[in-house]
Amino acid sequence: MCEICKRDFICGAAALGMTGLFSSSSRAQTPRSDASTSRLPARGEFTIANAYVMTMERDFGDFAGGSVHVRDGEIVAVGHGASGGETIDGSGMIVMPGLVETHWHMWNTIFRSFAGDRPEDGYFPTVARFGQQMTPDDIFQSTRLSAAEAINSGMTFVHSWCHNVRSTAHAEADIRALAGAGIRARHSCGWPQGLPDTQSADQTPIETLAKNWSSYSNEGLLTLGMGWRGQFRAGPIKPEVYQPEFDNARRLGLPITVHVAAAAHRAVNQVELLYKSKLMGKDVQLIHALAITPAELAMIEESGAAISTSPGSELRIGFGFPPISEILATRIPIGISIDTSVLTGSSNMFGVLKLARDCENARAESEFKLTARRALELGTIEGARSMGIDDKVGSLKPGKRADLIMISPNALNMAVVTDPAHLVLEATTPENVDTVVVDGRILKRSGKLTAIDTSEVIDGARTALAGIRERTKWR
Repeated sequence: MCEICKRDFICGAAALGMTGLFSSSSRAQTPRSDASTSRLPARGEFTIANAYVMTMERDFGDFAGGSVHVRDGEIVAVGHGASGGETIDGSGMIVMPGLVETHWHMWNTIFRSFAGDRPEDGYFPTVARFGQQMTPDDIFQSTRLSAAEAINSGMTFVHSWCHNVRSTAHAEADIRALAGAGIRARHSCGWPQGLPDTQSADQTPIETLAKNWSSYSNEGLLTLGMGWRGQFRAGPIKPEVYQPEFDNARRLGLPITVHVAAAAHRAVNQVELLYKSKLMGKDVQLIHALAITPAELAMIEESGAAISTSPGSELRIGFGFPPISEILATRIPIGISIDTSVLTGSSNMFGVLKLARDCENARAESEFKLTARRALELGTIEGARSMGIDDKVGSLKPGKRADLIMISPNALNMAVVTDPAHLVLEATTPENVDTVVVDGRILKRSGKLTAIDTSEVIDGARTALAGIRERTKWR
């Protein structure tokens, strides 16, 4: 970025600166899912004016004192002098694309920070034990909590990796929560927790969804995929179990996503086996992929598959460091994910992107290995490419859908503005996200969610968790 742009932005920001664990309400009856779905704001026409605009388009770059004109959910113009509709004053603000999250078990967010310090209380036994007790409304409450947190912290797209589909109603509950929040998302329909790895998953839920998807898609904001178990979980899975699931997703024309090579020094050769079994392609997303060799990277690149990595959970659970730089050196699409709040607690995507950058610099023993802007690309345009939606979102460009956020540096943690890209990556918290727009709808403005009743979301999640704890006799 040029020094003049920096100076203009700093001056603008300076001018802006001058001017109980369970509450009693958590014992109330859980609201019915359909009754608690909020009505979304209408799309309109507006222009965010006089902001520092980070387009995340390398051909466009940044615009100090720039504007973004939005009409009927589409970006009409970006740059200097754009105008039209309501004017939203962006003085001193940073405007950028909304964050694109690529793999999140939103259904288990109500177990936030539940993974403990002993093997019997670890992540996998925790989610298996509690997941088997979840009703459709429990799924709804957890996913709605996740969606509210996502919007609040600047995510405009999430990948709801729902590997606890116990019935069609459970899948529908996850989708209903996403639709009610107004976020852009993919629902990847998986298997139920506790299903033996000797048994193929029931295909009724995903087939029902695929057949009737137009009634679920929320005007195209939601898409459908398969959360596939793959060839390995606790141990190898037999072809007669995993192949019918994979083949059905291909028959339905759905993208497939799978956890593979998750532990850097234990889950070796799994990608090679996928490749040799002809189970990779442009419709396949590989989750984690920590234990990959240079030869396997070449296999992934040749197949056209994408990768999603989650530094926060991978470090927390001891899986190892994600090989982000090695992946970026190829043509493999890569995105960053939350994974699960059970392990990480916070779902602040800016924090995960910062951790991704810091991991790469630590591995390279260099302050300069991964730049701040490159890390932000991982959470915007690169994440969109990895999900196959970069033609719609991920950058601010005329013709794309209006998924964008406004960040206010008028707070103690961001008040001294230096380089905008570094500031956004290294200092942004959900409280600094002033405005969130998804498909032209303003879902957060002046720091407040507009389509979601936060107290209702919290009460519903607490009530759901209390019921699960009671049913599992956990105190």
